[in-house]
Amino acid sequence: MQSNKDAPAGEQQSPSNANANPAKSKLHPSVDLHFDRTWLTQLQERVDRNGPWDDWTMYQLAVEAEQTKLIESFDDLQCLRSLPSFEPMPHQISTARKVLHEMSGRAILADEVGLGKTIEAGLVLKEYMVRGLVKRALILVPASLVLQWVRELNAKFGISAFAQKKEHSWGYDVVVASMDTAKRDPHREKLLNQDYDLLIIDEAHKLKNKKTTNYQFVNALRKKYCLLLTATPVQNDLDELYNLITLLKPGQLGGQSEFASNFVVDKRLPKNEGQLQEALQAVMIRNRRGDGGIHFTKRIVKNIRLQLSAEEQALYDGVTNFVRERYNEEQGDWTSMLSLVTLQREVCSSRDAVFLTLVNMFKKTPEDSPNRAKIWQLVEVIRGINANTKAEKAMELVREMNDKVIIFTEYRATQEYLLQYFRSNNMVAVPYRGGMNRGKKDWMMDLFRGRAQVLIATEAGGEGINLQFCHHMINFDLPWNPMRVEQRIGRVHRLGQTSDVHIYNLCTVGTIEEHIVSLLHEKINLFELVIGELDHILERFEKNETLEQRLARLMLEAGTNKDALKEGIAELGNSLSRIRDEVELEDPSDLAAVNSVLNAVGQTIEVRP
Repeated sequence: MQSNKDAPAGEQQSPSNANANPAKSKLHPSVDLHFDRTWLTQLQERVDRNGPWDDWTMYQLAVEAEQTKLIESFDDLQCLRSLPSFEPMPHQISTARKVLHEMSGRAILADEVGLGKTIEAGLVLKEYMVRGLVKRALILVPASLVLQWVRELNAKFGISAFAQKKEHSWGYDVVVASMDTAKRDPHREKLLNQDYDLLIIDEAHKLKNKKTTNYQFVNALRKKYCLLLTATPVQNDLDELYNLITLLKPGQLGGQSEFASNFVVDKRLPKNEGQLQEALQAVMIRNRRGDGGIHFTKRIVKNIRLQLSAEEQALYDGVTNFVRERYNEEQGDWTSMLSLVTLQREVCSSRDAVFLTLVNMFKKTPEDSPNRAKIWQLVEVIRGINANTKAEKAMELVREMNDKVIIFTEYRATQEYLLQYFRSNNMVAVPYRGGMNRGKKDWMMDLFRGRAQVLIATEAGGEGINLQFCHHMINFDLPWNPMRVEQRIGRVHRLGQTSDVHIYNLCTVGTIEEHIVSLLHEKINLFELVIGELDHILERFEKNETLEQRLARLMLEAGTNKDALKEGIAELGNSLSRIRDEVELEDPSDLAAVNSVLNAVGQTIEVRP
């Protein structure tokens, strides 16, 4: 056996090397392995401090986290946990809870106008989705409200809702579409062959007649749950109420003859009101503006009369004479003149709006027509106008407000002019109009909320937008349809508005616009009505022709006689006033009984201040 000392040079082993880790001995001498064992030291310190348990504070937080996940009551709305950026009002939560737990998901939401029926329906839909009871939902609304519904469901409730645009859109789980589109082929057949967990119908009073295509289509849709939204479940007679409830829950009021004998004295006069209220409470919820916790701010209206410049007045007179001459040429056939009446409305808005129409008319007029020269004369008058009285006043108002304001105009050309005018005066203004895609509309709205003081919206662009953060509105020009005026105002004056709303109507003296303002403000008292009341008045008035058509006919028939026009519009206003008074007088007699029944239904709702 060879000893250590006998080993060849360079091969002698020290005792330490002989006992070294074999793996380490294979590494390069400069490599030094180091194992981090601080965790063991920290663990021992925790054990010494708390025993075998973790920190007590951390334990408490973990217990609280688990407790928040517990469902304390089946009656609570679980969806509220998943709506961190949106807080519904108490009456909306109460309504949703009652639909779920007392009405089995089939109800008429008949709140008075502006109380948030859309929010209530969204809460019901979200809650059913959270509970796994609804996956597929179809929402049918007027075409102008499709995008509003989609935006609200996405933004407020986190529901992936899609607007129906193409055939494949029907395949989404939550689809919003217009009733007119859905009931037509080929869409109709596709929808009737599908099963829906929840069907929501907005403006459901349009289903009041069971002989209509709308009613029959909705009745044929296969749905588990169903919500009908309307502020006016009764407009003319109690049969409308019966039809809506039968659509929702067949047999709830018995057969047609049974309902008539048990509950109807006359078409608007109910009997056995207590029993009728009890039957309605099973299917209808009606919150009212007078209930606690529901508050609307005031409308403060100011009509601003402006004197046109000499050049602007010359353009207005020239257009008016041209339209009336054409009417005389057509031998009083005013129905063929409605397109020309548009000129009369445009000239009250801006030179830019009427210029485009005149140029298009010039191109379409035969070269040998004497009207061609008359049109070009008007174009030459426009070229001599260098100012805009209305735009100057609008700018003055905006500077005085020093606050956000929405300006409404009917015409795209006027909108473009105002955008340039405001920007040239160092005022940040953004447009909002129909034809913009959803992304651009959202972008414009974000700019208005943020850095822009002015939003300039056209009629089409103003549909479906909610602007509660804005308290000022300027009607740069006024539609001849009162409902469209009310819809404009409804963009800012609605539930959630915290300030009084200031409305400025610009009108030019000595034009038909002055008469329109008088008609809307003094005769109809539009600015003090709600949409339901205005709709009722116009429904009676417009039996043969619309108010717009009546105004056009009066203007054409008056010719150059300004007094005749003034008298004709005054008589028109008196007719509307009489109808308004009749509607108000009906409440103490006919409809009061119906309203008392409906309002008694509303008293069953818990509305907490």
